[in-house]
Amino acid sequence: MDQTDDADTATPRRIVRCPTCGGDSVYSPSNPARPFCSERCKNMDFGAWASETFRVPTQAAPDDLMFNETPRM
Repeated sequence: MDQTDDADTATPRRIVRCPTCGGDSVYSPSNPARPFCSERCKNMDFGAWASETFRVPTQAAPDDLMFNETPRM
């Protein structure tokens, strides 16, 4: 079976794993939700970031040590 993109029949489709559900997702311009398999999975991922379920870890300074202040004793 030949997997080609509808927009360009000479370019093979790249199948990737959907970050949300783990299912197959076509990574090409014909899939506006890429790398997600669907708009639903894309919105679920966005919702997780918006509700801070997903976060990027940081090494934030404690509130009293902001802006390179010296600790008070």
